[in-house]
Amino acid sequence: MSRFLSAALCALFVCSMTSADAKAASDAKAGKAIYDTNCATCHKDGVMNAPKLGDKAAWAPRIKQGIAVLNSNSIKGFKGKVGMMMPKGGNPKLTDAQIGDAVAYIVQVSK
Repeated sequence: MSRFLSAALCALFVCSMTSADAKAASDAKAGKAIYDTNCATCHKDGVMNAPKLGDKAAWAPRIKQGIAVLNSNSIKGFKGKVGMMMPKGGNPKLTDAQIGDAVAYIVQVSK
């Protein structure tokens, strides 16, 4: 019974991740407006070493980590070896869903 429960939980987790990726991709269009009004401040010109929108080489290793990591770093903030990002890009009024939409847009343009 324990193995069955573990397998079921793993399957549920995998399905939920797949759904999150599908949702993120479908909301990329909505994310453009969030990007334009919030994220472009840094990601257009590389402020604080932010990877520029559309820079495939800069985004490739980040995208490889997965959408969940990108969303988490964008929501909670991130300090890397060469740059940093404030939580929610410095706009605490943005919802987690709005951040996810913007991340989906950035990923779509930067693949």
